[in-house]
Parts: sequence; structure tokens; C-alpha cells
Amino acid sequence: MRKIQRLAAIGAMTALTAVVGACSNSQAPATGNEASAPATESTTPSTEATAPTGSGVTKISDIFGPACDQVPKEGPGSAQGMVNDPVATAASHNPLLTTLTKAVTAANLVDTLNSAPELTVFAPADPAFQALEAQHPGILKELTTAPDVASPNSKLAKILTYHVVGKRYDAAGIVQAGTLDSLEGAKINIGGTAAAPTVNGATVLCGNIPTKNATVFVIGQVLSLPAS
Repeated sequence: MRKIQRLAAIGAMTALTAVVGACSNSQAPATGNEASAPATESTTPSTEATAPTGSGVTKISDIFGPACDQVPKEGPGSAQGMVNDPVATAASHNPLLTTLTKAVTAANLVDTLNSAPELTVFAPADPAFQALEAQHPGILKELTTAPDVASPNSKLAKILTYHVVGKRYDAAGIVQAGTLDSLEGAKINIGGTAAAPTVNGATVLCGNIPTKNATVFVIGQVLSLPAS
């Protein structure tokens, strides 16, 4: 966990001040063909990402990143445990994503994410939310207990759907695309290389994680919504 906290701290502070105030219109999730990753792959992380698959569907052997060793080796929160679950359910078992899971539940987005045919999810690790809270004390409680928190137009829903793309990409695919349209409606900028991509400048801590309907990238920062 210390390794994730060090990586998360690098990018977290510079992009947090715009999280609460900036808003854009929501979009419904895009549709596509559902695909499941194989369930019997090696759990050893790769040192680099593979070429784009076209479908964006990854295998457990495609997982890469400097913090992948923080993912449990077995059980529901392991790579093998997540691969056959839809993305919100899969994330709920991962000990790196407890705060994100609580936020998704508060925003009433579990069914939306689980039922989408295909997604790419940029999932902030717990230390990223801790950095947000340190910069804006009380912000997480404010967002998760707002009267309209379960509305698609709530601030929390907009922040969370900005971390989701309605198409499935692997690491090479997001870098090749360069710019992605989030479910929230605003664009996400991808930099770096397939072996070390960045998401609006945020470090990918562990990427190419397959779930039943999504490819997940654990990132070290809560992304800020672009100014309206």
C-alpha cells in the first residue's frame, strides 16, 4: 500500500481543485458486444502491454503495472476472482477499490455499470481518494450524502462517469486512441506508452485488468472534470 500511496501522491494534488465545481452533461452508456476474458490465465503481471486486440478484451496474463503486486493473489478480489464478474461487482471485491465501490453504490451506478455491454473503467485507488479528502476535508461525505446523490446529474455521478468510457480498450488501444469520450460527456486525454500510459496525467498503477464486461485500469488520481 505504501507503494500505491507514493505513486498516487505524485499526481493527485495538481488536478483536484476542479473536481467539485466543474460539470458537463451526462451521456447514456454506449453499447457493444459483451465478451468475457478467459478464466484460466497466469496471474503473473507483465512488464509491458501487448498490441491492441481490436476488441479491447484482455486476459489475466495481459495485466501490467508497478502496483499489480498489491492485488490479492487469490480470492474474489484477485485477478482470477474478478474476471467473470461484471465490473462494479468485481471492483467491490478488490481491497484497493473500497472507496470507489462505496461511491458507486451511493451514486446508484452499480446496475448501470454492471449491465453495460462493454466499458473501460479508470478506477482511482483508495489513496487517490485519501489525497482528495486531504485537499478538500469533508468532500467525500459531502458528495456521498448530497440530497440528489442517486440522481444521474449529481456531482458524484458526474465525477464517477467521467472515469468510464462506453467502449472497451486495452492499454495499447487507449494510447492509440489518444482521446476518449467519457460517459459523462467530457473527453479524457491519454498519454505515455502502452507499457506506461497516463490518464489526464495520472499514473496507471495496474492496467489491462479483465472483468466480464470491462477492462479496468487502476489509477493514482481522482480525475478532475474539465471546466465547463
